[in-house]
Amino acid sequence: MTQPHPTPADAHDAAAWCLRQDRYEPARRQRDQTLYALANGSLGVRGGFEEGDGEGDGCYLAAVYEQNPIHYHERFRGFALRTDTRVPVADGKRIEVWLGEHRLQPETAEVLAFARELDLRSGVLRRRLRLRSAQGATVEIESERVVPAHVHPGACDLLAIRYRVRSIDYSGELRLVSAIESARRAAAQGDDPRIGAASAGLLSTGSQADGERARYGQRTQHGTGAVLCAQSHRLPAASAPLAFAAAQADDTRAAQIFSARLQPGGEAVLEKFVAYASAAQAQGLEERTDEALTAAVGAGYEALAALQAGALAEFWRDAEIAVDGDPGAELALRFNLFHLWQSAGRDGVSGTAAKGLTGEGYEGHCFWDTEAFVLPVMAFTAPEVARAMLLARYRMLAAAREHAREMNHPAGALYPWRTIAGGECSAHYPSGSAAYHINAAIAYGIGLYLDASDDPDFLAEAGAEMLFETARIWPQVGHFNARRGGAFCIHEVTGPDEYTAMVDNNYYTNRMAQQHLRRAAQAWEQLRAQRPQQAAALAARLGLDESEVALWRRAADAMYLPYDQALGVYAQDDGFLDKPQWPFPRREGEHRPLLLDYHPLTLYRYQVCKQADVVMALVLAGDDVDAGRKRRSYDYYEAVTTHDSTLSASMFGILASEVGLADKALDYFDASLRVDLDDLHGNTDHGVHMAAMAGSWLALVQGFAGLRVSAGELRFAPTLPARWRGYGFGLRWRGRELQLRVDGERVRYALLDGEPLEIAHHGQRLRLSVAQPVDVALAPAAATFPRPAQALIFDLDGVLTDTAHTHYQAWKRLADEIGVPFDETVNLRLKGVDREASLAIILERATREYGAEERHTLAERKNGYYRAAIEQVGPQDLFPGVLALLDAARARGLKLGLASASKNAPALLRRLGIADRFDYVADAGAIARAKPNPEIFLSVARALGVAPQTCIGIEDAAAGIAAIRAAGMPAVGIGAPADLPGADAWLPAIAAFDLNAFVSR
Repeated sequence: MTQPHPTPADAHDAAAWCLRQDRYEPARRQRDQTLYALANGSLGVRGGFEEGDGEGDGCYLAAVYEQNPIHYHERFRGFALRTDTRVPVADGKRIEVWLGEHRLQPETAEVLAFARELDLRSGVLRRRLRLRSAQGATVEIESERVVPAHVHPGACDLLAIRYRVRSIDYSGELRLVSAIESARRAAAQGDDPRIGAASAGLLSTGSQADGERARYGQRTQHGTGAVLCAQSHRLPAASAPLAFAAAQADDTRAAQIFSARLQPGGEAVLEKFVAYASAAQAQGLEERTDEALTAAVGAGYEALAALQAGALAEFWRDAEIAVDGDPGAELALRFNLFHLWQSAGRDGVSGTAAKGLTGEGYEGHCFWDTEAFVLPVMAFTAPEVARAMLLARYRMLAAAREHAREMNHPAGALYPWRTIAGGECSAHYPSGSAAYHINAAIAYGIGLYLDASDDPDFLAEAGAEMLFETARIWPQVGHFNARRGGAFCIHEVTGPDEYTAMVDNNYYTNRMAQQHLRRAAQAWEQLRAQRPQQAAALAARLGLDESEVALWRRAADAMYLPYDQALGVYAQDDGFLDKPQWPFPRREGEHRPLLLDYHPLTLYRYQVCKQADVVMALVLAGDDVDAGRKRRSYDYYEAVTTHDSTLSASMFGILASEVGLADKALDYFDASLRVDLDDLHGNTDHGVHMAAMAGSWLALVQGFAGLRVSAGELRFAPTLPARWRGYGFGLRWRGRELQLRVDGERVRYALLDGEPLEIAHHGQRLRLSVAQPVDVALAPAAATFPRPAQALIFDLDGVLTDTAHTHYQAWKRLADEIGVPFDETVNLRLKGVDREASLAIILERATREYGAEERHTLAERKNGYYRAAIEQVGPQDLFPGVLALLDAARARGLKLGLASASKNAPALLRRLGIADRFDYVADAGAIARAKPNPEIFLSVARALGVAPQTCIGIEDAAAGIAAIRAAGMPAVGIGAPADLPGADAWLPAIAAFDLNAFVSR
C-alpha cells in the first residue's frame, strides 16, 4: 500500500509547518499577539513587536496571580469569597530602536515591508520589518525569539531573542534600549464576562541596571508573592558592533542601552536573554535568575533555540499529523496542537487555563474543559504532560475538600468551576458552584490517562485518592428516588450548558457521574489487587470501606438517565422538553453569544442551548447507547443549540461522524478548526481557545477516525471526509507509538515501537507488531442490506404515486392569486415538506406579512385546490411495481406503514385503491414536528408495535431520508444519490425494490 501522505519527515515543505503573515495590519494587532504567542507551560509571551508601543501586549507566569475579595450585597453560606486573577508580569522583551535622537516605531513610521512566521516545528517566532522614519531613514529589523522548555524542574523561565538592525540608507548612531517594563493593568471585563475582571497590576519592589544585568522586582498585594525579571545580553560579531552605553532604572522599568555606528549595508546584532522567577518570598530569586542568565549567555541564542527545537521534534514524532488534499486544515491542526503543547501546564503545579498562556481571557482561570478536551489530546500525544496536568489538580485537592465543606458536604472533595489556586472563583453560583459535573470531568481525565498510559504509580500516588474523594460527593447530591422506581436522581445542578441552570437530572451530569462512580469502584479493586498495602493505608486515611464502594456501584447501576419515549431522545433534564423553544431571532452579522444580551432567567425559560449537554455525554460516555437514540438526540439538540460555546462544534462533529452524517461532521470540524485563526467568536484578542483547539484534534481522531477506548482497548472506525484524499496521525498508547494512515480505499495501522498490540477496526480485531503494518479496507465489507426486518414504512408522494405536479399547480394557483412569485425552483424546496412549512417558504417572497389566521386560510385554500384535483386520481396512477411489492411484503409477514406529511394521504390511498394494504397510516395532523424530525416515522413504528431499528424506511425527499435515519432506521432512497444524502441505498424507482435484496429471510 502506498502511503497516502508524507509523514513529518516532510521538513522541506516549510509552508506546511509555518503560520505566515506578509502584511502589516495594525487593526488586528492584538489578535496577532495571541496567535503568535510563545509559551513553555509556565511562561507565556504574547507576539507583539519588541520595538512597538506594547498596547495589548504582555507576559504571564502561570504561577503568578492576584487575589481579590468578591463583594456581595447579599452573601449567603458557601458563596465564593475571593477570585484569582492572572496579572501580567513585567514585559522583558522590549527593545527600543533609536536612530540618533529619534525613536523608530512601526506605529509612527512608514512600513515598507513586513513578514512574520511562527515555525511550528522549532517553536521559533521570526519577523522582518522594513521601516522608513519620519526623517527619511530606512532600516530593516529582523528578530527571532523562543521560550525554551525547562532544562530541569525548578529552573527559571527563559525568553531568548536575537535582534538585528540593518541600515538600508541610514548613516549615524544606532541605540538599542533593551528594557524590562512595568506590567500594565489586567484587562477590564466591561460587559463581556469572557474577558476577565480588571485587577491592579503587580507592585514594583525596585529595579536596578548596570552593564551586566538589569533587574525588575514585583510582588502581588494579596496573591502569590514575589516576581523577579532579569536580563543579560550577548553581543555577537557584526559589521557595526554594539557596545554598552548606559543603564537606567526607575519605578517603571530597568533598561540597558547599547550603541553602534551604522552605515548603509551595515548591521548590528543583539542577543537578549530574560529570566523569570517567582516565589512566596523574594529571597533567593536574584541568585536563581543570575544562575539562569549566566548559563543562557554562555550558551547563546542558537543553543537555546536548538533546545526548543529538540523538545518539539520529540513531540511531533509522537503527535505527527497530516491531511492530504487540504493543506489549510493540515496547517491549522498543527497550529492548534502547537498551542496546546506549549500552554499546557507541565510542572505538576500550574493548571492549564482556558486561554492557555496567551492572554487574559477568563482571568487565567482553569475550567473543567481542561480535563474533558485538552487532557485527552495530551494523553494520546504527550502523556507526561497529561500526567503533570492531573498532578496540578491533585495539588488542588485540599482546596477542593475545603470547597466541599463550604457547600455543606461533610466528606469528599468538590472541584470548583473556575479557579487558579484551587478555590471557587465564580460569584454566580447557578453556573459556578452548581456545576458538580466538574468532578466527573476530572474523573474522566484520570480514567483516560490511566487507560492510555497504564501508570499504576500515578493511580497509587494521586489518581485513586482524587477518584475516591470526588466520587463521595454524588451520594450526597443524589438519592434513590422511590417515585422513580428507586432510580438514583441528582437534583439542583448545572450542566455544561450555561443557558440552563439549577435543574434536576441533567443528562450529562448523571451520565458522567455514572461513569465516574464505576471508574472509582474499578480503581478501588485495581489498587487493592496491585498495591494492597498502599490501598489499605489510603482507605484508613480516608475512612473508606467496601460498603461505601458498594454504594457507588449501586448508584451507578440505578442512575436515572432521562429519556423521552414520545420523541425518542434523551432529555437534557427533567424540565427541558416542557419549555417553549427560543422565540427571539438572532442578530444578523457577527456571532454574538446570547448571554451578552439576555438575562440568565430569560435563557433558562426556553429550550435553547449554548452547547448540548446530551450530545457531549453521548460522545464522552455513550458507548452503550444504540445508534438510533444517538441520531435522534443529535437531530433534536442541533435544532436548539446556538453553539455560542467554542466547545460545542467539535462534540457535534464527533457525534455526526458516528451516526453517519459525513457532511455535517466536516462542517463542524471546520467550525472548531479555525476558531482562533479566523476569530470566529470575536474574542481571540484575549487569548486562544484551548478547548476548541483540542476539539479540532478530537474531531479528527475521535470523529473521522472513530477512536474510542472501551474496556481498556483501542477501537477505530475510520471514515474519509469528502474533500480529503487521506489523513494520518500518531498516538502514544501504553508506551507504544502507533500510526494510522487513511486513503480513499484503505487504512494502514503501523506499530512503530513497543510490544504487539490488539486493536479493533470497525469491530474487526487486528494484531499489530513492529515488524508488520496491517492494511484493511476503509469501511467494513458487510452491506447494510439485506437485513432482518419486521416492517416497511413508505412515504406516499414520489414513492407510490406522483402527485407532485398536482401540488405544484395548486400552489402556483394560490401564489398567482396573492401576487407572490413562484416557480419550479421554489417548488423544489417544498419536496417532503408539510403544508404549513411549504406556505412559509412561498411567503418568503411576499411583499407583506401574513398573520396566523391569514396563513391558515391560505393553506386551506390551496388544500381545496389540491383535493379537487385528486378527485381524478385512481389505481392507474400507482407507480409500476407498487402492488406487487405490497403483496410480496404482506406474504412474507412484514408489517406495512405509511408516513406521509400530507393530511390528504388517507383520501389519496382510497382513490389509489390501496388503503387496505397498510396496517397503519400516520395521522399527519397529530404530528407536532414535520420531517426531517423523526416523529412521524417513530409514531408509525410504535403503532405497528415494532422497534425502529427493525423497520426499513422508503423515501424520495432529502428531509424524509434525514427523518428515517434520525429515527434509527435504515433508509432506501428513491432517486439520485446526490439528491438524497444519508440514504443507505438508492433505487431509480420503487419497481426496482427487490424484497430479497433488502430483507433477509
